[in-house]
Amino acid sequence: MAKSLIVRTPMEVLMLFVLCSVSLLPMTRAIWLNLPSSGTKCVSEEIQTNVVVLADYAVISDDRAHDVPMISAKVTSPYGNNLHQIENVTHGTFAFTTSEAGNYLACFWLSGHHGEIVASVNLDWKTGIAAKDWESVARKEKIEGVELELRKLEGAVEAIHENLLYLKSREAEMRQLSEVTNSRIAWFSIMSLGVCILVSGLQLWHLKHFFQKKKLI
Repeated sequence: MAKSLIVRTPMEVLMLFVLCSVSLLPMTRAIWLNLPSSGTKCVSEEIQTNVVVLADYAVISDDRAHDVPMISAKVTSPYGNNLHQIENVTHGTFAFTTSEAGNYLACFWLSGHHGEIVASVNLDWKTGIAAKDWESVARKEKIEGVELELRKLEGAVEAIHENLLYLKSREAEMRQLSEVTNSRIAWFSIMSLGVCILVSGLQLWHLKHFFQKKKLI
């Protein structure tokens, strides 16, 4: 039985590549955090600079006999700067544009003493083009349909390009760090070998001097 071949144009191949790449981008995630009665639950994500971050969170309590418990939230940058901090709330949002590359940390904990009350936080975390308000863009620039989808794909391509550049820079940093570490280990090994040879020579000299003093040789 003859098999039919599907011939695709270069533009179709490019569109398929973009769509597959967009599907692999970690632009949005919904996270469910179970908060302990005491202690803190945190979630982190490594983000590069100049990336828009938008998140919504809400408390969901499993104990229907009591009111929804209050929580506190704190978001910090890789260098420890506070980007969002609030206490005694049941829901909230935070948004910022990253100015530092690294792990951004969002922590949640129950406010006050709640005994054994079990509560969970539903966190909707969006980054990059997923956090962009495309409805406002469409109204402002009066675009819709295919043109709007093409604009989204353009944003996705730019995000992919920026991620590739970021990964390339991180790879260069890690390679440089590895080379520096290997160089230091090599010098340490040479110094250790030199110390061992020096100590061995001193021991031989001391033994020879001892035997000569005792007139054994």
